[in-house]
Amino acid sequence: MSAIEQTIWTILGYLAMPTFFIIGFAVTALIACIIMDLLEIESFEHY
Repeated sequence: MSAIEQTIWTILGYLAMPTFFIIGFAVTALIACIIMDLLEIESFEHY
């Protein structure tokens, strides 16, 4: 494998894990919001 290929795979490897965490967090938050909306749960009290 050439040096440029090694560099590209290294960069992709370092970018993969944070990307999975961010996407996972966003999907989990979206699903939680949809469930709370369907169950009509308010996240805070209105005074």
